[in-house]
Amino acid sequence: MFDIREELKKLPKSPGVYLMHDRKDEIIYVGKAVNLYNRVHQYFQSSRGKSQKILQMVSRIARFEYIVTDSELEALVLENNLIKENRPRYNTMLRDDKTYPYIKVTVREPFPRIFLTRSLKKDRARYFGPFSSAGAVRDTLDLMYKVFQIRDCARVLPRDIGKERPCLNYHIHQCGAPCQGYISEEQYRENVEQALRFLGGRFEPVLDRIRGEMEKASADMEFERAAELRDLLLSVEHVAQKQKITSEGLEDRDIIALGRDEREAVIQVFFVREGRMVGREHHYLHIAVEDEDAELIQSFVKQFYAGTPFIPREIWIQTALPEEELLTRWLSEKRGSRVRFVIPKKGQKERMVELAERNAEMVLEKDRERLQMDEARSTGAVREVEKVLGLSGIRRMEAYDISNISGTESVGSMVVYEDGRPKKSDYRKFRIRTVTGPNDYASMREVLSRRLRRSVEEQDEKFLALPDLILMDGGRGQVNIALSVLSELHLTIPVCGMVKDDRHRTRALWYQDAEVAIDTHSEGFRLVTRIQDEAHRFAIEYHRSLRAKAQVKSILDDIPGIGPKRRLALIRRFGGLDEIRAASEEELSDLPEMNRSAAEAVYCFLHGPAGPDGTDGGAQSAAEAEAQDAQTPAPPGKNAGTEPDETRRS
Repeated sequence: MFDIREELKKLPKSPGVYLMHDRKDEIIYVGKAVNLYNRVHQYFQSSRGKSQKILQMVSRIARFEYIVTDSELEALVLENNLIKENRPRYNTMLRDDKTYPYIKVTVREPFPRIFLTRSLKKDRARYFGPFSSAGAVRDTLDLMYKVFQIRDCARVLPRDIGKERPCLNYHIHQCGAPCQGYISEEQYRENVEQALRFLGGRFEPVLDRIRGEMEKASADMEFERAAELRDLLLSVEHVAQKQKITSEGLEDRDIIALGRDEREAVIQVFFVREGRMVGREHHYLHIAVEDEDAELIQSFVKQFYAGTPFIPREIWIQTALPEEELLTRWLSEKRGSRVRFVIPKKGQKERMVELAERNAEMVLEKDRERLQMDEARSTGAVREVEKVLGLSGIRRMEAYDISNISGTESVGSMVVYEDGRPKKSDYRKFRIRTVTGPNDYASMREVLSRRLRRSVEEQDEKFLALPDLILMDGGRGQVNIALSVLSELHLTIPVCGMVKDDRHRTRALWYQDAEVAIDTHSEGFRLVTRIQDEAHRFAIEYHRSLRAKAQVKSILDDIPGIGPKRRLALIRRFGGLDEIRAASEEELSDLPEMNRSAAEAVYCFLHGPAGPDGTDGGAQSAAEAEAQDAQTPAPPGKNAGTEPDETRRS
């Protein structure tokens, strides 16, 4: 038994990180302290002056633990990592955590490449960004391939020059094919230098060059070429227009501003690179009424720059931060040079921060109704389910489903919703091992047993978190299966089933040996049916993928020269038989595992010589086989038209 008062006496007067746990041993708050003894004691002293958020958190604390560090800076780094990993409910969290796309130019290679990446490394390459979206980066890259003819492949040059044929990019005029020696290293390097200047915002040389080539093509009456250059010119001008906003100097900086109301906050970030604004992002925060603006911005800075490898030289903010000196040291250490927080007071700098603030407020106003609806569909819906079932404290819900065709390739699915939203990283798939034939009850028992044992007995991290509520796609029978598995493992978790009507639609819930009515027009009911549909979709998707792989595998096994390695490469690259059949010989031979003769063997086998009616004589596609099966009469003794579909038996 954890005695909080006794454990408080043992706290060291050292810097470190503390973690608060609730009665389910879930981490609900992570904090850091210069003096752990003083900081943690404050939570359990007089409630006077404490916010409602802190009071509510303290009422849920069942135990705490701590990690001692050598310095406050180490504690800050550890705090960030633990918050990102555990996402405690009482920490101010970014609701849209993400990694950002960058453009990477491998300038140290003899023939540099240019491509999209989401991670920055100390590899002496040149990085540009972050950009506002991956789509914008891909559009920019497509344009640059057309203009500068720079490769994006992973071939090692000049070692591999002439070893393989040029790829598709060469044929569509998006690469100069240095892999064939069609362009010298000097000319290629000049193209790279032009691309670097372009990414730095110097567009005029490129625009002038394209205009000159377009006018020359027109004068030479090469009108198709002139039209291509005209379209290219318009594309470059479009990219240039996006970077009209400029600021003093050529520094890299981020401009951060906050817009808020009583329940929600939006942080707006402007990315300025070499004096030009190259993108912007906004981030939502869950807040409490009493949260101070400076604390919210500080929480954002910690989480944002913990996950964004590029740190600019300057960060402009609206107000001073409580731990500004510590954050400056941390960011300077990450960047490798001095980082400054700037609070502009006048002129263009102040106007830029005000512009970011207005944008944040506009986003908040625009999305307020959507956020309220989202809240009702997620946490509001969970509260409705709690009320119907007479429960409280539901956060994690798990649902299960079984999919098979007449008992073959039986699989199970587990989907997870937290706070009313899908948590796809925790979804799990199961191949049924111990059940033969279409026995959904036995299959469900196997799936639940494996899932729960992985948590309770094996302490598998992937299965460690237990649900607050289990949802079964069925009524009394499915619920009893789940309860018997829980009893065997000495677990107490509420289990709720779904009672179906004559059309197999959920009309009520089954809980504690009784049918529980639920308003079928409520958000709680809609949440339950969404979870049910998602479990069904996930199971069906997995089942279909196994069938498709089995079908492709059986056909590819018959092709001479195609062994397990090449078969796996084909499946990974193209996905299914229809896609492999639609590929050209060139596309097949582009795989590293394939050579020309193997690609030709696959192509000829799947297409074959023309039949007597002029059609291909090769292997049938899945779609053709299904169509033929549908038209073939059933053999004697069988019921025509009763081929089994994928089902959910409850």
